[in-house]
Amino acid sequence: MLSTFGLIFFAELGDKTQLSVMTLSAQSNSAISVFVGAALALSVSALLAVVFGEAVTRLVPTQYIHFGAGTAFLVLGLLLMTGKI
Repeated sequence: MLSTFGLIFFAELGDKTQLSVMTLSAQSNSAISVFVGAALALSVSALLAVVFGEAVTRLVPTQYIHFGAGTAFLVLGLLLMTGKI
C-alpha cells in the first residue's frame, strides 16, 4: 500500500490533474468542495483501473501485460522525443 501511495503521489505531482484542481480551487469559493470532488474523481478513476486491471490479468498472462506496457511507454517516449505527439 505504501509503495502504491508513493508511486501515485509522486507521479501525480505537477501533472495536468493537479494543475486543474489548483485552477478550480482558485476560481471557487469553496476549496473543500473542490477537494472532495477531486478526491472522489481520483478514487473512482483508481477503482476503475483496479477493476479493469484485475479483469485483464485473468485473461492475459502478466508477462504479456508487462511487455505491452513497456512497449507502449517506449513508443510514446520516442514519439514525444521526435515531436510526433
